Parts: sequence; structure tokens; C-alpha cells
Amino acid sequence: MQRRNIFAGLALVATATLALAGCAGGSTGAGSGGGSTDDPYGLVDAGTLTVCSDIPYPPFEFEGGDNGTGYTGFDIDLLGAIAKKLDLKLAVQDVGFEALQSGTTLANGTCDVGASAMTITDERKKNIDFSEPYYDSLQSLLVRTDSGIKSIKDLDGKNVGVQQGTTGETYATDNAKGAQLVQYPSDGELWPAIQAGQIDAILQDQPVNLEHEKADSAYKIVETYNTKESYGFAFEKGKKTELLDAVNGALKDLRDSGEYQTIYDTYFTAH
Repeated sequence: MQRRNIFAGLALVATATLALAGCAGGSTGAGSGGGSTDDPYGLVDAGTLTVCSDIPYPPFEFEGGDNGTGYTGFDIDLLGAIAKKLDLKLAVQDVGFEALQSGTTLANGTCDVGASAMTITDERKKNIDFSEPYYDSLQSLLVRTDSGIKSIKDLDGKNVGVQQGTTGETYATDNAKGAQLVQYPSDGELWPAIQAGQIDAILQDQPVNLEHEKADSAYKIVETYNTKESYGFAFEKGKKTELLDAVNGALKDLRDSGEYQTIYDTYFTAH
């Protein structure tokens, strides 16, 4: 009886020792969550910068590249360089723009940052935190060369394609008098629609329409509109302060070193 009690006591001590060792190891593990020394940014996946983007939207994001994400483009390459500065890997998820720009996707914890040629606006700032601007853009009107449309004043009675939830849609709503606006979820649907004759024009960001103009000489940009827009990377409202500061710092370093300009020149040339 005495021997059995001694063995039982030793077993209890050994169990307690193992439990304490397990707790000590768990406090420093990679999976300990945001704010730990291993993950100061509170990332969705520690060690990886997870980006959400509405793809395709060339030249900012489209399929391809050799960075291991399956996607490339100005936004993706720029964030790839930022991730490298922060010693992080890069992962990209294709999501809908409406949920991204409203802040829903970010609040759901799907990704760490939104990068989808997203214009910084006061309305979006209510639900999203933005990085420092990384690109200045114009709006533009793309039509068939034989359409007879020369300006936004010629859109009365025409079907004009816009991307839902964008500043292009807002500009068309305010200025394309008499036009019938047709909403599409992304440029991936807008471009085939004008090619199929379902719409007469596309009003959206100039760089994207420039890609279509270059791809098919049957289409041209007839007007551009200086809406004083700047794009920013988007973050969950009030939740990613450390990551936001780090991205802004890396962006500044890339500008100062000339690497930003190298990436920019890859996608944008004078027209």
C-alpha cells in the first residue's frame, strides 16, 4: 500500500512537470497570435502578408508572374517588395471589390491588406484605414473607334458600363447625363461586355482602359477626367496599426531607393 502511494505521487509530479513545460513552450510558439514577438503585426497567417484583391484589373492585378502567388501586376509587385522589406512571404486571394472597399472582407479577417487600385475617399475611410497614397489616377471613357462617341456629352441614351462601388461609377452617375449605367462586378466582365456590343462605353480608371486600348485598336479612350484620385492599400479599421505603419515605412524606403520607380516603369509608360 505504501509503495503504491509513492509511485502515484511520482506520477503526479511527472505529469505536472510536463504540463508546465508544455505551457512554457506554447507562450512563445509561432501560433500564439497577433502582438507576440513572432508576429508583431497580428497577421492572418504568421510570417505571411495575405493580400485581398479583385482580379483581373490590369495593369494593377492579373493572373501570372513568378512570385509564387499565381498573380502579378503593379499592386502585387509593389506589395511583394514591401513584404520582402518586412521579411514576410506574400499570399494573394481573389475577392469581390464591393465587399473589399466596404471593409467587410477586411473585418472578416480574410486578409491583412486590401490592394485593388482602391481610391482613398472620405466615405471609405469610415470603414477602412488607408496607407499613404502609392498611385495617382484619372478616370477615362473607352469606346469603339467607330461609335461616334467623342465625349461624355454624347452618352445620352447610351449604355455605359461601370464597375460597381467604384469612383468611376460615381463620376458617371454625376456626369453622364441621360446615359443608362450598367453595373458589373469587375473589369473581367466589363471588357467582354463592350466587345460583345452589350454596352457602348466603359467609364473607369485610365490605366485599365489603356490596357484595352493597347490590346485592341478597335477601341480608344476619347476623354480623361482629372478627379484627383490617389490609391491606397486598405486595412481593417483601427485594428492593424503596427502593420499599417510598417507598410508606410517600407513604401517610403522603396521610393527613396528607386525600387518603387523601377516597378512603376514596368507597368506604366508615356502615351
